[in-house]
Amino acid sequence: MGFSQRLSAQYYADLHRDMRARMAADGIDLLLLDANDDIIYTTGFSHYTTERPVVFALTQDSAYLLVPELERHHALDQQAAAELVVYFEFPGRDRPFDVLGRAIGNIGGVVGHSGGISLARVPQIAAAFPNARVLASNIVSQMRILKRPEEVALMREAGRISDSMVAAGVELIAEALRGNCEMPTEIELEAHVIRHALDTMYREHDNVMLVQGIAGGLVYSGARSAFPHGMPSGHRPQRGESIILSLGCRVGGRAAESERTFILGEPSPEQERYYTIAQKAQQIGREGLVAGATCASADDAALGYIKGEGVGEYCLHRVGHGMGVMFHEPPWVEGGDDTIMQPGMVFSSEPALYVQGLGGFRISDTVLVTEAGPDSLTHYPRELAQIVIG
Repeated sequence: MGFSQRLSAQYYADLHRDMRARMAADGIDLLLLDANDDIIYTTGFSHYTTERPVVFALTQDSAYLLVPELERHHALDQQAAAELVVYFEFPGRDRPFDVLGRAIGNIGGVVGHSGGISLARVPQIAAAFPNARVLASNIVSQMRILKRPEEVALMREAGRISDSMVAAGVELIAEALRGNCEMPTEIELEAHVIRHALDTMYREHDNVMLVQGIAGGLVYSGARSAFPHGMPSGHRPQRGESIILSLGCRVGGRAAESERTFILGEPSPEQERYYTIAQKAQQIGREGLVAGATCASADDAALGYIKGEGVGEYCLHRVGHGMGVMFHEPPWVEGGDDTIMQPGMVFSSEPALYVQGLGGFRISDTVLVTEAGPDSLTHYPRELAQIVIG
């Protein structure tokens, strides 16, 4: 058997137990979650988000998953960790939250909902549970910050595949240079590494969880790589240019990213200078991800180094962000976030320089905070001599 992307029924039973303990402490009788990522986190059910509500509902003795009829068999096939409650359509003559209210029954206490729920859905919840107070709850958003061992295993595998995506992109570029052939476009490179990630999963994994954004990233080169989130274009990278491969994937609905900057041919003195500073800043940021320190401290250290080197004008963003079910989630490795880091948190470390007219210089690792220090889940080489292609 291969690597299994599916978490066990016992995993979800333990998760629901811990959620219920927090609900009891906060005086919440019913918790409702409707975000795609929260549904994956609490039930293992992955779906394509539309206007039709999909809602996880947890009480002290029951777990329900509200789905439209067209998702019924999809949820059964994925063995969603909850009892299904099915409505026909949206907006529906029989409204989705009314169907859920009848299934759960009278709730006379407090109904909590995730903070990011649509404002349009709050009155629908209140109407379905007229005897309860409805308020926002951060129970699940706080729980998601600390990864369980089973999640770390998924993220470590996602890191391995993300590294291999970078390697696949480099090989396609190197092959074109060796053969003196036409270079692939940024779009072709992106398609190539996505296909590589999916091929790897289907070849080596069991129970592949198909999620939105399962694999991909940004491929941008030359002067356009000075835009932090430049979208892949029809540009064909050329000798003398830098190229950023910012790639990642989600294994079992858990994310990791590996990002490297490469230089095609001999680096110019400018390229060498900016890359060396960016690499050192990324190392400082990565080494700052330690238990007991604040997120702000890691950001201050890395960005302080960049400013001390006299290139602060080219630094356009924070050191990093949390990762888990999503590529971007709290906490934030930024000067305004004083969250104290704990073992089990996972972050990116990706300070960078963006020099208009020349290019971007950006490196990112996915890093697990442990008692023993930062544990990088991505390992693709980053030394200057190792990132020169051709």
